[in-house]
Amino acid sequence: MELLKTLQELNACFGPSGEEKEIRECIRRIAPGRIDEVRVDALGNLILRRKGSGPKVLFAAHMDSIGLIVTHIEKEGFLRFGNIGGLVAENILHATVRFKNGVRGTIVPDQSADRTKLSLNDLYVDIGAESEQQASSLIRIGDTAVYDAPANLAGGRIISPYLDNRISCIALLWAMEQIGESANDLYFVFTVQEEPGLRGAKPAAFEIDPDYGIVCDVTPAGDQPGSKHYGSSSLGGGAAVKVMDTSVICHPDMVDRLRALAEAGSIPYQNDVIVRGGTDAGPIHTTRGGVQTGGISVPCRYIHTPQEIADAEDVARCASLMAAFAMSRLPARS
Repeated sequence: MELLKTLQELNACFGPSGEEKEIRECIRRIAPGRIDEVRVDALGNLILRRKGSGPKVLFAAHMDSIGLIVTHIEKEGFLRFGNIGGLVAENILHATVRFKNGVRGTIVPDQSADRTKLSLNDLYVDIGAESEQQASSLIRIGDTAVYDAPANLAGGRIISPYLDNRISCIALLWAMEQIGESANDLYFVFTVQEEPGLRGAKPAAFEIDPDYGIVCDVTPAGDQPGSKHYGSSSLGGGAAVKVMDTSVICHPDMVDRLRALAEAGSIPYQNDVIVRGGTDAGPIHTTRGGVQTGGISVPCRYIHTPQEIADAEDVARCASLMAAFAMSRLPARS
């Protein structure tokens, strides 16, 4: 499964939070390895199971993306919008967006807006319409849009929209390719609605009731100028083994187990601590009576902007570490 080609295929799918059907069907079609059961739950999570007699292990990567939703159409034909997930006004200026029906536009600030204090209320989407009537014939209130930008390789790094979290979906698919013999009961869950509040993972984890949970997501890299150590990882430093974010303090046994597996398999890794932001590990680790949960993250720069950057080797290392965990001998739940 080639990285750039697969990412382009996933990015071609329209998949903001709540509208994951296209991306779900694409992942279901290309999912590799042995799969014994496939199902989609009520919220739209894609659950792939490889049966085993050992402990239940839930691997999760969210497949939804941030986006924008139309809230008002101006008489001149411009579209006002709100956010689906974390949008920051200064990060999306003049970004090209596309709607599900193929209409495209660009995000523009009001001419009177104070550029030092921009909010989403100061922005609109220009789709080239000449009037409210023309715009309304193309777009309705409640229609959603996503970034419309290419994915490219720059040396060993990839520059693309929606590496959060399409790149982690690829890491999980790669892990599925690598898994050999395993006694564990493995569940590969591609979750919905993570961006607006970690929503999809909660019912999936409740239904599966796993013994162990591993969440693969991006993590903000702290290696860019002036980062103030917002994130602890760096591009090219290896799989980021999560210790803590605002949604979870990972179980120490899981952190130790992942580190030991990385060292035993000569998989480069680094520790992941972030002071803002959470992942699906949050709802998974508190489900039912609690789940031992860890995270394996892909370091990423410029998260939630139209052009994020990650290192291809880090993606491969995350996949290898997830595969190693899947094939490891795990103690049964006490």
